[in-house]
This record gives sequence, structure tokens and C-alpha cells, in this order.
Amino acid sequence: MKSNKEIAAVFGLLAKLMEMWDENPFKFRSYQNAYMLIRKWPEDFGQMSKEKLDAIPGIGKAIAEKVQEINESGTLKLLQTFLDKTPAGVVEMLGIKGFGPKKVLTVWKDMGIESVGELLYACNENRLVQYKGFGAKTQAELIKNLEYYTQSQGQFLYATAERPVAEILEYLSTTFPKAMVSEAGALRRKMPVLDRLEFVIGEVDIKERIQALENLVLDEVNLPEGGISGVYREIFPVKIYAASPDQFGNILFQKTGSEEYVQFINSKLNLNKAFATEMELFASIEMPFWAPEMREELHAANFGNEMAVLIEDKDIKGVVHNHSKYSDGVNTLEEMAIACQTLGYEYLVISDHSQSAFYANGMQEEHVIMQWREIEVLNAKMAPFKIYKSIESDILNDGSLDYPEDLLKGFDLVIASVHSNLKMDEERATSRLLKAIENPYTTILGHPTGRLLLSRPGYPIDHKRIIDACAAHKVAIEINANPQRLDIEYQWLPYAIEQGVKICINPDAHSVRGIHDIKYGVLVARKGGLTAGQCVNTMGREEFEGWLASSKA
Repeated sequence: MKSNKEIAAVFGLLAKLMEMWDENPFKFRSYQNAYMLIRKWPEDFGQMSKEKLDAIPGIGKAIAEKVQEINESGTLKLLQTFLDKTPAGVVEMLGIKGFGPKKVLTVWKDMGIESVGELLYACNENRLVQYKGFGAKTQAELIKNLEYYTQSQGQFLYATAERPVAEILEYLSTTFPKAMVSEAGALRRKMPVLDRLEFVIGEVDIKERIQALENLVLDEVNLPEGGISGVYREIFPVKIYAASPDQFGNILFQKTGSEEYVQFINSKLNLNKAFATEMELFASIEMPFWAPEMREELHAANFGNEMAVLIEDKDIKGVVHNHSKYSDGVNTLEEMAIACQTLGYEYLVISDHSQSAFYANGMQEEHVIMQWREIEVLNAKMAPFKIYKSIESDILNDGSLDYPEDLLKGFDLVIASVHSNLKMDEERATSRLLKAIENPYTTILGHPTGRLLLSRPGYPIDHKRIIDACAAHKVAIEINANPQRLDIEYQWLPYAIEQGVKICINPDAHSVRGIHDIKYGVLVARKGGLTAGQCVNTMGREEFEGWLASSKA
């Protein structure tokens, strides 16, 4: 038998679906009322006879029959008819706090959004405010609710864990000032998606550590061998491993790398020897210290005696791929430029959406000319800082670029991206991208697969053919630094580097705040072994202009 909560949930979902599909208001309101009544009823609906159900005020014969159907079959045939014609992601959106059925219908039918992740991405790109019923405050509140919802589903983005990680590290360092403390596991490897937060702490007695952590770990505290585990903020699973000071390097190493990586190093290591630091551990086998980000499976067969100096945040000189109010950005062009200049960058590449991106207020040709004129005025005012005229041109279904040739040749650079018709098979999708790469006006291939982490799989493409084509046509590939994208995937960076393809780390910023997402792209670049010299926007302004000229030659 179903619990009252489970029975009520069936009626609640049915009511929302019927309202979304514009069914008879009298019917769906009766199911809403049943939901409210049943979930709070003190007696167990699963144990009641039909006669007793009928007698409950607000239930009646029709609802009583449906309660029995739920108890017998686990669901309702009527509910299933609506589920059969509604995408699963749209049904999931109906469970978001403060997001009613009519608004769900709007984002599905008018905006083509079919998942919670796509909805969060659209909110962060400021797209909902263009639609009736969605103001800036509504959008901001929805972002909060969506972030909470996604964080509570068992996996979460690396970016969403930054604040809790900082809080935990501060707590550990303050509580145990003499202890050695470090991130570990996939968190330390900067994996884009995590399912737990891991740390290693050394020096403090394990019993004292558990007692002190009772205020940190909100759910029950467990004591597995060699550490503790629990849940932080009722969302983030946490594991903290214990280490003695003389073996801190051993434990930190073993709890950081992927299984294949750790096995590879262990085959060379004296496992009976204690190391206080990882530096000592690597030195003992005459290997350079490998950055934690690179300790993944794909690197296990490529270890040598030299370690490249990986790219860092401070190496980035210019901010490429940004949006303003000319399309779907939050800030004006001048505000974006001032923010970049204030942060110490030498240039800004403004790349608003092209006209086919109607969902993102893509620029008509006359608006492009208006933006160019504003850029010229701002460049005269802000020199030596410079704004470059760019566009994120939609790659159309046949692989051609948005806008006619006369307009395309007026841009300093063109970022070509796919935003629509993401359900092609691999051959058609690859051919579409290849044609765009071969276009003489394409400078950078934007987010090649179009994936949204935890919500939408990537566009199926033949990565090697795409990378080879970019090498042949001198087209750079973007690492889209938006933490929901991080596309191109880090696993393909070694092959791109081998083929001589330049990589550009771009925030795809839709606001001043979004500029800071560059750091997530840098983490992905480091995971793929990228150095500063292999990245486009580590170039200063003069070198960048030289690269632009050579890419068009």
C-alpha cells in the first residue's frame, strides 16, 4: 500500500500536468485539493475502505476510486496519458519550487527547453526576461531554486561546491591549526562533476577530530576505517581521511588520483616507506611532481621525466566570447569593457548572438552596425585597452554561417557555434561542423558538442575529424568556461595539442559576473595538459592581432 505522501504526490503531479495542458480547471483543481487534503490527513489512506474514503469531506466517489487505483496499481491511467505526451525533463521541471505549470509550458513550448539543466543555463544567460511573466526578480529567484534542486540530486557541478569547500577547509584549519589539511579525490583533480567532497587531515587524534566535526557535518557522522564521513548542508556528501604527519603524503596521494593512475605510480613506489609530502613521494621514484588535475586515466600511459608548466589564471590576457545587452547579456557593452579593464585584461572580444538565435535576441544586421560604431567610440576612449568586433554566429543546419559574406568579413573574428537541432546523428553533425570550420570567416569553433553537464548530453561528433579540420584550416577550438558547459572536453585536449590546434579559454559571459568563469576553463585546460603557449588568449594585444591576421591568411 502507498503512504499518504505517495498518494498525494500522484494527485499533485496529475493536477500540474492537467493545468499545463490547459484541461478543465474544475477537474485539475479537484486533484489539487485532494493533494492538499491527503498529505495532511492523520489516518492512513492505504488502509481505508472505499466507503470510508467516500465519506471524507473533499474526497467523494471519483477521488476515492482513484485512491484505490493508486493503491492497487501504484499509479493512475489518467496520469500516464499525460506522462506519455510530456518529455521527462518537462515533468521534472514541474517539481521546481515557485515554478508553476503555465511558466513550465512557456519555457517548453516557446523556448524549446526540456530539462532542469537547460532551464538553469537559460536563466544564467538572462533569456527568460524576454518572455511574459518572467521579470528579473522572478528569474533571480528561479536560479536559486534551480541551484538547490540540482545540488540535491546526487551529483553536482564543481563550481557549486566552491563555497562549501572553502567553508569546510576554513573550519578544519581553524579547529586544527597545527594539522595538515588538503582537498582530495575528484575534488582535488577538479573534475567538472562531483558526487562527494573529500579531504585529508593529518596530526589530530581521530576521536578528537570526530567530536570537533559534529558542528560541521550536519547529518550522522560515521567512522569508517581511517577517517570519517557525513553530509554537509544536507546536500554534499563528505569524506575526511585521517593521516599521521609522517604519512600525510602517502594518504593524500592514494586518495587523490584515479584508480588507474594510482596503480601506475604504486607499481614504481616503495609502499612501505612513509612520506610526509607528495613532493617526497614523487622524488623517491625520480619523477616530477604531477599536478593533481592531470592524475586521470588518459595520462597514465604518458608519464615521462619532464612535466610541462601548465597554464594558470594569471596567464590569460584577454576575455574572448562575451555577450552584452545587444543580444541576451545583462550588462551594456561599456560595462563589460570596464569590468575587463578593471580586472587587468588587455582586451575584450564581444561576441553577441547572430540573428538566427531569436531565442537569445540575436542581432539583426542594423544592430551589428550600431554595435560596431559604439565599439569604435569606446576604443578611442579606453585605449590602449581594446574591444574586438566579433559575433557568435549560429551554424545553420547545412553548416553555413549566419549573416551574408559582406557582413561576416567586417568582424575581427567569428566564433561559430551550434545552438539548434542538436539531435542529428554523428555523421550529419560532424559534416555540419566540418562545413563551418572550412568557412574562411570562422576563427574559433565554439563549444563543439553543445553539452550541458548534468542535463543534456553532447552533440555526437567525430572529434578527431573535427580537430584535424581545425588544424588544416587554422581554426582555434574553444574551451567554453561556463561551468555547465566546459566544452571541449579535457580528454580531447592532448590530441588537439598534438595536431597543433590553438585553444581559446572563453567565459561565454552574459554578465560582468560571468567573466570570472574563465577560471573553470583554466582548470579544464590544466586537466588536458595545456600550457600558456598553446592558448590563444594568453597572447597580449599585439600578439593577438598578429594571430588574427595569420588565421585569415
